[in-house]
Amino acid sequence: MTPTVLHSAGAGFEAACHIPALPAGHRSRRLHGHSYFARVRGALPPAWAPFPGAEVSALRERLEAAVAPLDHSLLNDHLPNPTDENLARWLQRGLADVPGLGQVSVYSTPHTGVDLMPDGQAHVWRRYRFQSSHWLPHVPPGHQCGRLHGHGFEVIVHANQTLGAADDLAVDYDHLDALWAPLHFELNYRCLNELPGLDNPTSERIAAWLWARLQPLLPSLSWVTVFETGSSGANFNGHTHRIWKEFSLDSAVQLRQAPAGHPLGQVHGHTFTLRLHLQAPLDERLGWAVDYGDVKALFQPVFKRLDHHPLHQDPALSDTDCASLAAHALDAARAVLPACDRVDLFETRGSGAIATLGDTSELIPV
Repeated sequence: MTPTVLHSAGAGFEAACHIPALPAGHRSRRLHGHSYFARVRGALPPAWAPFPGAEVSALRERLEAAVAPLDHSLLNDHLPNPTDENLARWLQRGLADVPGLGQVSVYSTPHTGVDLMPDGQAHVWRRYRFQSSHWLPHVPPGHQCGRLHGHGFEVIVHANQTLGAADDLAVDYDHLDALWAPLHFELNYRCLNELPGLDNPTSERIAAWLWARLQPLLPSLSWVTVFETGSSGANFNGHTHRIWKEFSLDSAVQLRQAPAGHPLGQVHGHTFTLRLHLQAPLDERLGWAVDYGDVKALFQPVFKRLDHHPLHQDPALSDTDCASLAAHALDAARAVLPACDRVDLFETRGSGAIATLGDTSELIPV
């Protein structure tokens, strides 16, 4: 099965703003500033970039040009209520000439942002943390997760808060904060196994537990994401459980189709972020879709072949651009992990490629 490949690019900018549409006394009505990060991705057509393999750098240059007028500016000079959602829509209009453009995202902080989908739906998200212990009671004897241990858990709450063209007032993140506050009180500095409904607190079970409590109060809830560690976690949308496991590759590359003298044609390298996504039915006893430990162990031979190597010398690789690497990693992962249906491969923050066998219309980023 041939995967769909999406290219992605990210760019930061520094800017000041105030949001007049918010209620009097709200802190964001005052002049303040952010270190923003914008990200776009899409299914770029062949020959859009100067040469095959240059899609990421070309898309990043196009995005950097689009955000340049915003950098070190007062955003209100560009649009009256520069919320994350309105900024994303402004960028979407400015990038309308990019063929195949899909999701446009604006993050005003590392813990807050909006993902604007191609159909115009805006998914607002906010990241939260809690410190807790747990153990998994049904794992095989000797499994490390069967011992009482702890994590600094992170949760991202995604909500489809599309406002419509007639309303300038963007989502007030304080609403999400208010909904999260009682859950934080329940979870923080607790042993999760002692909470009703969390006797087997896997990431998947925690995500479903949070969904059950948030969705009645937030009908627009679209995803709950739970990070068990910085490199693994689970998503739940009310129906489907997905997990991911992340790896870091320090590898050398050289794009084979770059013209003579082009920087990408020289031997260079990146600390790549490689993320495997898997979807499988939840094991009712174990409480997980796939064991993170199994994902790491089964993918380890592939990881060792790619990490700390000159990838342009690997005959198994057609090229070493992000799209080629992501597609190769997906194929190699599926040989040992059939539940894997998506691979993200980023050379820098937000810039890389996604190879997926699933629906590309709503790929919520991790």
